[in-house]
Amino acid sequence: MGKSFLSQNPSVLWFLIGLSVFTLVVTLLSEVTGIAFISTSFVKTLGKTLCLCLIAVAMDVVWGYCGILSLGHFAFFGIGGYAIGMWLMYARTEIIVLESLAGQVLPPTPQEVSDAIGTQIFGVVGSSEFPLIWAFADSLALQLLMVVLVPGALALVFGWLAFRSRVTGVYLSILTQAMTLALALYLFQNDSGLRGNNGLSGLQNIPGFEDTSQATISIIFFWASALALGLGYVFFAWVVSGKMGSVIKGIRDNEARVRFLGYHVESYKLFIFTITAVVSGIAGALYYPQAGIINPGEIAPIASIYLAVWVAIGGRGRLYGAVIGAAFVSLLSSWFTGGGAPDVPLGFYTIKWTDWWLVLLGLSFVAVTLFFPKGIGGLFDKLVRKPS
Repeated sequence: MGKSFLSQNPSVLWFLIGLSVFTLVVTLLSEVTGIAFISTSFVKTLGKTLCLCLIAVAMDVVWGYCGILSLGHFAFFGIGGYAIGMWLMYARTEIIVLESLAGQVLPPTPQEVSDAIGTQIFGVVGSSEFPLIWAFADSLALQLLMVVLVPGALALVFGWLAFRSRVTGVYLSILTQAMTLALALYLFQNDSGLRGNNGLSGLQNIPGFEDTSQATISIIFFWASALALGLGYVFFAWVVSGKMGSVIKGIRDNEARVRFLGYHVESYKLFIFTITAVVSGIAGALYYPQAGIINPGEIAPIASIYLAVWVAIGGRGRLYGAVIGAAFVSLLSSWFTGGGAPDVPLGFYTIKWTDWWLVLLGLSFVAVTLFFPKGIGGLFDKLVRKPS
């Protein structure tokens, strides 16, 4: 069965080989496990890029294969980040509070510890009480469960309401964008329970690893991100192959005909929408401990639009195209906006790439749409496939 799957999808094996080689090379060049050629900050950048590649693959499945242009999948990514961020911030603050109270003559009561943690976390928004959504923040197992359940439940409810009403095309895209905007606006409020515009910070400080260097933590998260991308790629390659893959691609190309053939189109669309949301949440849970901070701006609709641009540039309808697009744009963005690209003096004006990067990205998207509709992945296909 495995042999048949790989024989029908040789790109999966090549992708896993490439990902393994890339992971090994970065490991050998990192500060902790290698020759220190790559800095810790760049290892974190590469780890975050792998997480973005994972959500891009999920986006490609829901859009490139099933034809649902979702402009809300980055919201699921952010929800996963908030879910794990709540535990990270709670556990880390608890350690700090217990250390500060350790010198008292009388040991603090559980309520005093809880109040002190609440003051530390929510004092920035003028509160000290834990909102209801923090009920499981002291449990890593339950918060990991929330990483999967909350994005999945939100996608399931939203998808069921939208698909049963047979909302399609641009109207569905607008609805997903409206959902994302509503969630972002809610999180910006100080009484949302997630510290409003301040977001959750200090997520790079992993509880229980206080004596472990950031270099070690960064390579561990890099490995975890590579593993998640590899597993996610194989899973989605299986989803889009075989009978299920034929049905969802048929829905993309001609939904009415697939429905006429007797398939319950709404169930297929709901499954794809929900499972990609879950994987997006997992990607977010791996991304934000490497980023160190998450705030409502990460969930804004523009982030989901960027995600669609990555997939389009890479080549939608090709899982490896989504990976190429996300990695290419993400790393290029880090280079341009991080000061790596030198300014270009023109005499009368100096081009500063930190100001012009988004313009360049927009022009690239337009150029790819007009001249290379199959994206970078389509160009790759022409290079590796012999003309018939």
